[in-house]
Amino acid sequence: MTAPIRVLVCDDQMLIRTGLATIIDAQPDLETVGECGDGRTAVDLAARLRPDVVVMDIRMPVLDGIEATRLLAGAGVPHPVKVLVVTTFNLDAYVYEALRAGASGFLLKDAPPAQLLHGIRTVAMGAALLDPEVTRQLVGRYAARIRPTDGAPGDSALTPRELEVLRRIADGLSNSEIAATLQISPETVKTFVSRILAKLGLRDRVQAVVYAYRHGLVI
Repeated sequence: MTAPIRVLVCDDQMLIRTGLATIIDAQPDLETVGECGDGRTAVDLAARLRPDVVVMDIRMPVLDGIEATRLLAGAGVPHPVKVLVVTTFNLDAYVYEALRAGASGFLLKDAPPAQLLHGIRTVAMGAALLDPEVTRQLVGRYAARIRPTDGAPGDSALTPRELEVLRRIADGLSNSEIAATLQISPETVKTFVSRILAKLGLRDRVQAVVYAYRHGLVI
């Protein structure tokens, strides 16, 4: 029997923490291994418990979810932990910063339980969780305030077609939507995505979205 996915729940509201843990523990393939109400404790517990996924709120005392995510999954972390951010939709900038900090995806707090469970399983498998429509609204709206990084980006290594696919990823399109737009097969899109991530040294399509906006590839 496969071991259950171990989840650490971090939210400063006890009622929400309890609700999330109850939903998670009702699943045979998931288990809550810890709960906490601030980012500092989340970092400490993650180091001790080594969960498969941390479900992370953003606005918390002591250490907020963005800094906690950076310590758990940011660049240079030797053994990164997968982080799934949960937030309210009116915190656009915070979510963007959390993705930059290394989060594997995000969900809205009013998402149905099935979506939360799907998100945990998706992130645990090493995939990114970005709802295309939410991504278009969220990152797109915040993009005007994102300053491109200085220096030449590594996207010069990409072919014109790969750059085209990267821009579609940043627009929030799914693989099937990219395939329809570019009139290629979904399997070909998957190949392009894999090449883009490898060439740019990115972990997943969440980082690809952030990369594209940071380097001014999306207008």
